[in-house]
Amino acid sequence: MRRRILLSMLAALTLTTVVLGIPLAYTAWQWVADITRNDLRARLDRMSVEIVAQERDDGLVHGTLDLRSVRPLIPPGGRLTVIYPTPEDAALRIDAGVSRVPDPIVESLSMGTSGSLRLEAPSGQMHNMQRQAVGAVALVALASLAAGAAVAVVTARRVADPLRDVAARAARLAKGDFRADSRRHGITELDRVSDVLDSATVEIAGRLQREHALVADVSHQLRSRLTAVRLRLDELSAHSDPAVVHEAEEAMAQVDRLTAAIDELVRTSRDDGAADRDPVPVVAELRKVISEWRLPFSEAGRMLMLSGDPLLRAPVTGSRLREAVAVLVDNALMHGDGDCTVSVRAVYGGPDLAPLVAVEIADEGEGVSDELAPHIFDRGFSGAGSTGVGLALARALIEADGGRLELQRRRPALFSVFLGKPGPQRSGVVNEPR
Repeated sequence: MRRRILLSMLAALTLTTVVLGIPLAYTAWQWVADITRNDLRARLDRMSVEIVAQERDDGLVHGTLDLRSVRPLIPPGGRLTVIYPTPEDAALRIDAGVSRVPDPIVESLSMGTSGSLRLEAPSGQMHNMQRQAVGAVALVALASLAAGAAVAVVTARRVADPLRDVAARAARLAKGDFRADSRRHGITELDRVSDVLDSATVEIAGRLQREHALVADVSHQLRSRLTAVRLRLDELSAHSDPAVVHEAEEAMAQVDRLTAAIDELVRTSRDDGAADRDPVPVVAELRKVISEWRLPFSEAGRMLMLSGDPLLRAPVTGSRLREAVAVLVDNALMHGDGDCTVSVRAVYGGPDLAPLVAVEIADEGEGVSDELAPHIFDRGFSGAGSTGVGLALARALIEADGGRLELQRRRPALFSVFLGKPGPQRSGVVNEPR
């Protein structure tokens, strides 16, 4: 930003200097010429007074014109031509000074009907003075431009550095750094932004603290209720009917998995993300989801399959990935049809882009309607009577680890989860029907 501000100010200064400097240089050039010509006219006026003083009452010069008082008024290297009336000649001419003036400046003065003065002076000195005047104007313009550039550098630094500080502070706030910053920069607007960031820091920190406390309370209540449910199921496991015992054991297994999922989600919700985590094997993590949802699909007369390279790894939180994919699998079970396939593969965006791991969940149902597709990830929006929370939660879990969740195809539905940079590339693909 500093460079853009500096270049903008320098461009404005240069344009101003050019717009004002050229007319000023032309004015200085003409001013020197006017001074020179005014000096010649003043000399001619004084000469005319001396010559008129030699005329008689009849307006004629009798005898030879005396130029002794006029010669000192002729500029060095100049030439004077006098035409005056005498009794013998009405237009007698007499010259004084050098015989020839190269590149002269000429000024004339009429004296009545018969006399005139013509003064020639070399223009070299005038041109030298004009060049000096233009040079002085150029020096003043360059000095003003240099001073303006210095002011522009200081101003750009004064504006850009505070903006960079405020941007860095906002970036730290986005990363969860809620430390207060008392620095102010003396710029009203930026100081106002800093005040707002201070207020936002306090508000966000307070809300996060309240949310963490609420999550802890809710998880505690859930675990208490699940413990009570497990105790009741444990009593049923002693029933004499084997079918009841089997159902009780299956229910207890579900309770145990739900308790473990709650504990892991609460723990990972307090982490900063998975950018610096060690990569986890994606297929191995998803096997747990497939195993859990195998029975519901089988009871619905459908198949749930997992395919992909078991060596593909991504820097994600395993629990977040499992919960997000479980939401998508549940969505395929509730709203889709036919077999459901969960596939894992590496995708490449181009020669300069790092490869990603893509987890694709597809079924063979009618897909997502055109009206629902733009809002399918909006919290609270549902087109099938559900709560509208599941897909929004799945996207939030994936984005918490720096990934993306997108609806790649509407009919039949295909959801794609894009995770971070993969580990070892494909050595062999396995297909696991579930």
